[in-house]
Amino acid sequence: MAAISGLIRVMEKAARKAGGRLRRDFGEIEHLQVSRKGPSDFVSKADQASERTIWDELRAARPDWGFLFEEGGEIEGDPNKPRFIVDPLDGTTNFLHGMPHFAISIAVQEPRLDGKGWGEVTAGLVYQPITDESFWAEKARGAWLQDRRLRVSSRRHLDESLIATGIPFAGHGDAGQWTRIYHALAPQVAGIRRFGSAALDLAWVAAGRYEGFWEAGLKPWDTAAGCLLVREAGGFVSDWKGRSLPYCDSEILAGNDALHSRLHKILVNALKD
Repeated sequence: MAAISGLIRVMEKAARKAGGRLRRDFGEIEHLQVSRKGPSDFVSKADQASERTIWDELRAARPDWGFLFEEGGEIEGDPNKPRFIVDPLDGTTNFLHGMPHFAISIAVQEPRLDGKGWGEVTAGLVYQPITDESFWAEKARGAWLQDRRLRVSSRRHLDESLIATGIPFAGHGDAGQWTRIYHALAPQVAGIRRFGSAALDLAWVAAGRYEGFWEAGLKPWDTAAGCLLVREAGGFVSDWKGRSLPYCDSEILAGNDALHSRLHKILVNALKD
């Protein structure tokens, strides 16, 4: 077992504190006040409270670090220090419909050495409050579920593989593009799942529960922690052009070490047709 660093402990403490509040609110879902942000895109009082809790905890521990929040946007810190990338409730629609599949995602991104923007992600944590599962990773230290080392699935055949995705919905995504990929991939795999939380999808690829995952139109806070988890568990993450970036969001393809390249070939060919 790897010794848990002080930074991961800080991130986990913040996630668990916010997660406790989310569990309480989830138990009283019918009483939540909900405001609409856009087509099929909701933000709840629980989401905002989770973000505030995480902000308070992380700010107290790392007062000179910056933040990138889903709700609160970018908060600048010392430009020579890292920043936290935070999704306080990934899977908001699941949460609001009483579906117990949502997570908190926290990642740490380093500034580039040349001072021009942001570079690699070096720590990430995805916490699922309902199951009390804490997936975490640090660069070059592996990926873990609590104190158990994670490794991507060892399956090497597509017809044995389970693939996760995010399906376009009202006001979000390109349904035609997604459909082409689906029709190319579905006949070759054991199943395709859409559970509604990209952070958990990536954590589950790292844990070997899925063999792969694809989606478009995400944001840094959806994928920053999950991308590191997959890579540190021995998998690969790229955009649809095959580029390995600190995090992939507008287009993301994750897979185990045996199948990522094959999934990428199927995806590229589907979009050529």
